[in-house]
Amino acid sequence: MKKYLIALGLSAALSGFANAGEIYNLEPTHSYVEFHYNHMGYSNPSGKWYANGSINFESKDIAKSSANITITVGDIVTGIPKLDEHLKSGMFFDVKKYPTAKFIGDKVTNIKGKQFDLGGQLTVHGVTKPVTLHVTQNTLAPNPMNDIQSAGFSATATIKRSDFGIANYVPAVSDEINLNIEIEAQLAAAKK
Repeated sequence: MKKYLIALGLSAALSGFANAGEIYNLEPTHSYVEFHYNHMGYSNPSGKWYANGSINFESKDIAKSSANITITVGDIVTGIPKLDEHLKSGMFFDVKKYPTAKFIGDKVTNIKGKQFDLGGQLTVHGVTKPVTLHVTQNTLAPNPMNDIQSAGFSATATIKRSDFGIANYVPAVSDEINLNIEIEAQLAAAKK
């Protein structure tokens, strides 16, 4: 009887996990957060960070999906090394004190086919604020390079850097930051 109850409990637990969606790990060389800001009205420079983390994606019920994404802030790349160092300093991201930024998305709304909003909490510079990503599911299929089930997403969001305690040079350097996010993720349970 004891063995039967244990087996029944394991079966129920596994069934619950299956209904929770499938875990996809970000493929960090093709997953990144790109930012754009306005510089004194003259130009709109950009930079990027590569991203790590996972997505719990429920393709049959997208509303149950979630994401846990982290970037290493000191890995910023603008293409201008001196600017990278400036942005890493205490005047902006202060990477020695705040080495990572994180987005935990747990609320899917406004589902329209393969487009939806993912709301969650963004932590940057030691400050956590609600942020909504506008997401498009690009594809969900085996990757032709390795035959592993893979998912691709594009997302956008707009934040104010002053909300996260990074306000130097506002408004000459825009407070509003536009984010473009590209994600490729592979099914965690797949064997390579």
